[in-house]
Amino acid sequence: MDQDGVAKAFVDHYYQTFDSNRAALGRLYQDGSMLTFEGAKIQGAAAIAAELTSLPLQQCAHAISTIDCQPSGPTGGILVFVSGSLQLGGEQHSLKFSQMFHLMPTPQGSFYVLNDIFRLNYA
Repeated sequence: MDQDGVAKAFVDHYYQTFDSNRAALGRLYQDGSMLTFEGAKIQGAAAIAAELTSLPLQQCAHAISTIDCQPSGPTGGILVFVSGSLQLGGEQHSLKFSQMFHLMPTPQGSFYVLNDIFRLNYA
């Protein structure tokens, strides 16, 4: 398995979906998945989807700066660390962010997000 290719394809899909149809992100998570968003912990696919769609980001565009990945455990998981910027509609300056995903394989040959941690980077 090409982990770098999986990580890049996942990141491209995730942020394109986030920017265009955030409600569809719920399909990437399962009931045991956990999102930590700016310190708030949310568990379960439905709760994560509800949190992401409730964010006050009507128009946003992500620009990815870096994608790093590592293999995780004997079952074929992948850790993906992303850094980039988030441009909000109507705002002049973009916000820097970091996000970590722990992807786990499914029996069908795809991946789901087990863990997701998001932080804005204030400097």
